[in-house]
Amino acid sequence: MSAGTSGALPAKALQARATEAYSTQAREAREEALILPHLPLVRHIVQKIAGHLGRHVDFGDLVSAGTLGLIKAAKAYDPGKHAQFRTYAYIRIRGAVLDELRGRCFASPEVNRLVRQVRQAHLVFQAEHGRPPDDEELAGRAGLSVEKLYRTMEEARRQHFLSIHGLTDEQPALGALLAADDTHSPEPRAERRELIERLTRAIQELPQRDRTLVLLYYERDLTMREIAETLGVTESRVSQMHAGALFRLSLKLGGAR
Repeated sequence: MSAGTSGALPAKALQARATEAYSTQAREAREEALILPHLPLVRHIVQKIAGHLGRHVDFGDLVSAGTLGLIKAAKAYDPGKHAQFRTYAYIRIRGAVLDELRGRCFASPEVNRLVRQVRQAHLVFQAEHGRPPDDEELAGRAGLSVEKLYRTMEEARRQHFLSIHGLTDEQPALGALLAADDTHSPEPRAERRELIERLTRAIQELPQRDRTLVLLYYERDLTMREIAETLGVTESRVSQMHAGALFRLSLKLGGAR
């Protein structure tokens, strides 16, 4: 064997390497074709989450976490096992953003006290009158101004944000319950149907304004700004309404503590 050919690989090894390189290139091209069109979805999800948390988080950090979730979704996506890629990616992106928030605390002891005070006032009023209070009645019973009540409800939303949006298995995400089902096992499907029935009844018992907002936000997946444009109110008012709707919904679902 000549010196020029002594280091050459056998033909089969060369073919295997070429095939592997081609497969890797093809896989990366498929992943890129999934990732690039869905980058706006990352910002959409982060905007929705940041709307709950105000200035408590860094928007850029959440976008980075969501983008990583999108990349992982593209790598793991199997059309034979998963729903449409957008649905699958939405879940993975949101999960990555929530993971970024894991372990953070957004409520002070004073906020916790006010939240408990408002919850207790709501329960007592309903027991006395046989109906839930409106915002003015609840504020009066809790000894707060209406504006202070709205701020407390928004803090309550921040406090319970991670559990409301399904960070743990014990608290299924409201958005996930209203989204398409990607579960194949009959037991989880049955459990999910029961949860949806409870959630549907609770939503139907909400005031019309709250029902509309919940469906626009979770079913139609609109942002706070888009809902504000739809309802003809300010974005800050939508935030107040959303916080109040979640507060009342949590009480109807047995979330009062």
